[in-house]
Amino acid sequence: MNTYPDIRMRRLRLTETSRKMFGAPLPGPEKFLWPVFVIEGQGREIPIASMPGQFRYSIDRLERAVEKVAAMGIGGLMIFGVIDDELKNATGSYSGDENGLVQRAVRQLRKSFPDLLIFTDVCLCGYTSHGHCAPLAADGGIMNDAALSLLADAAVSHARAGAQGVAPSAMMDGQVAAIRKALVENSFHDTLLMSYSTKFASSMYGPFRDAADSAPGCGDRKSYQLPYNDRRQALRESLQDEVEGADILMVKPALFYLDIISELRERTELPLAAYNVSGEYSMIQAAAANGWGDLRAMARESIAAINRSGADVILSYWSNQYDELFKD
Repeated sequence: MNTYPDIRMRRLRLTETSRKMFGAPLPGPEKFLWPVFVIEGQGREIPIASMPGQFRYSIDRLERAVEKVAAMGIGGLMIFGVIDDELKNATGSYSGDENGLVQRAVRQLRKSFPDLLIFTDVCLCGYTSHGHCAPLAADGGIMNDAALSLLADAAVSHARAGAQGVAPSAMMDGQVAAIRKALVENSFHDTLLMSYSTKFASSMYGPFRDAADSAPGCGDRKSYQLPYNDRRQALRESLQDEVEGADILMVKPALFYLDIISELRERTELPLAAYNVSGEYSMIQAAAANGWGDLRAMARESIAAINRSGADVILSYWSNQYDELFKD
């Protein structure tokens, strides 16, 4: 009675109804954050060639796009500012400008969508003239400690504008502690801190760097982002950010690092986010465009894998297509 023919595993999946009843559902829209790119101007909605279905939006057009996403029930946004080159400098100080692009976008969206979770990316790479996530020393080295006050200032300015969550992505040592301290000192006790706590020096960020105009002008980011072949460092980074005061941990990218998501899920009780990055999104778009697979089926399978690995929150460019791709 313990094997075939009495036990037939296929019984549980013979029909669509039984597959739905006994299988795990895809995550609902409330589990998604949509990463969005905001630019200056009015009436601007510029397609991102390497990321079909994604755009750079001026604030007014972003507001219109968010209306549709909010109607789907998507849980929130992650806002990235794409600023003009003349505002960039060696330190990225514009990142903390109270009337900066991201800060204005947050204020407008908070007014229009009071119930939507708004997170902001906190980094310097999009604000520095050299494209690195920290100021550079004379010899080109990363000035980790000099970056901390700049990151903290940016986070506080985002919270003051109305962001419910700030998400430091610079991978500077001590950034979570510095931001938490600054938030508390400015009475932002309830602001969520979602750390890009395990962020790899990945080859999967190319389309994002096109969209955000944030590629480093010299060298690379391997001295601060994680090596993709070192599991122990990856876990240690996230666990350290938990100690420093993060409310939510994140693994980035997602699909190539499901083992890290799964193991980290076993090691922490904090909510765990996974960033389904631009390269992962664009690979599936390209495969579908070339007739090498069905877009809906591949998108659904990829999101199911991320969810199955243990992620509580998924940052994904599929978010603005949720009803078309994931709603049965």
